[in-house]
Amino acid sequence: MKFKHLLLSLLFAFAFLTNAATASEHASASEFKTQEQLIAQEKATYQPKSVTDLIISFFHTTGLDAIVNPKDGVKNGQGVEMSHFAQSWGRVIMFLIIFILFYLAIGKGFEPLLLLPIAFGGLLANIPIANMTGPHGMLGIIYNMGIANEFFPLLIFMGVGAMTDFGPLLSNPKTALLGGAAQFGIFGSLVGAAALSQYTGMVDFTLKQSAAISIIGGADGPTSIFIASALAPEMLGAIAVAAYSYMALVPVIQPPIMRALTTKEERQIVMKTTRKVHRMEKLIFPLVVVMMIALILPDAAPLMGSFAFGNFAKESGVVDRLSNEMQNSLINIVTIFLGFGVGMTLQADKFLVAETLGIMVIGLLAFAGGTAAGVLMAKLMNKLSKEPINPLIGAAGVSAVPMAARVASKVGSEEKPGNILLMHAMGPNVAGVIGSAVAAGVLLSIFK
Repeated sequence: MKFKHLLLSLLFAFAFLTNAATASEHASASEFKTQEQLIAQEKATYQPKSVTDLIISFFHTTGLDAIVNPKDGVKNGQGVEMSHFAQSWGRVIMFLIIFILFYLAIGKGFEPLLLLPIAFGGLLANIPIANMTGPHGMLGIIYNMGIANEFFPLLIFMGVGAMTDFGPLLSNPKTALLGGAAQFGIFGSLVGAAALSQYTGMVDFTLKQSAAISIIGGADGPTSIFIASALAPEMLGAIAVAAYSYMALVPVIQPPIMRALTTKEERQIVMKTTRKVHRMEKLIFPLVVVMMIALILPDAAPLMGSFAFGNFAKESGVVDRLSNEMQNSLINIVTIFLGFGVGMTLQADKFLVAETLGIMVIGLLAFAGGTAAGVLMAKLMNKLSKEPINPLIGAAGVSAVPMAARVASKVGSEEKPGNILLMHAMGPNVAGVIGSAVAAGVLLSIFK
């Protein structure tokens, strides 16, 4: 019986394998026929091409053809249809603008750490066909990773906080008024932009867009990007370029304003040496700032929280590794990503619009207004204070750290050799950083 069972099992196994092999042969034959049919179909539809035809076909895939022969229905990385002008001459104009930015960054040394990656990002963003600004393109990924959600500016603020010394401000607290006065340019230009838009028709900005533009007056690039991302993302590129351009042009724009609003005698004022600040004061100050923000203006907490943490880590003296990373590696890496992300918005169809000129003009007026307000406040304080205050340090109230303070000191030393105002100017300069962050929080709270 066992032998019969074994024999039957072998017969069933043999039958199963035979059927499987037959089915496999049929499938292989069927697949072979299908491949033959496909090859035959390709041969039937294939049209032989000459070398000239191949060259022409290749040309139609180039960016040069996309610029020379714009087409209907072409969309940018965000899915918005581009005009023929934006596809052709718009790209050419943007390439010229980008090369000018390269010249300013490399040839003139104007804010090269950010202007150069922004310009290169703009160069990549205007390459046709590649679609680098799309959701899956390199620039699109960077933009969504840290610009759209306002994350990169916060990391930059963390690094700036780690590099900041609050000593000059704490040794002479009244200079904080100069940092506050310099924010007049922000709110003054906000009212001006809204009035121009409503009553003259020269520009067509909403109140949110006017607020985003006005923050340029604080001369704070990360804050400008932070506010633009939240209130007017469609204008981010123009606002960022304007903010960093005016920051870079501080040595050009500020001195004429400073000299026009002060007398020679005022510019020659020598200020007294400030007191030495205790380490505990520096340690407590960022905590006090964060608590005040938490109680009064929570909308400014992201910016001021990042800034205060960077400074607190530095002043604690127990996390030097973290502080050094924030001051060096972190801020350098984020600067690259931030520049590329902002550069993505320098697409021809977004940048070459009438509103861009309005942004540049209003931004310049805001920056000049902030500088003037700081100088005038310093003049007033000099009249009322027992100790002399050089009005030049008021121009450092804008938060272009430390360039504005250096410019104030340079102008002072030119008027009176040996008159060093740098440490005195750093007080309002640091206060300007806090002031611009507070101003940003106020604008966000208004439109919340």
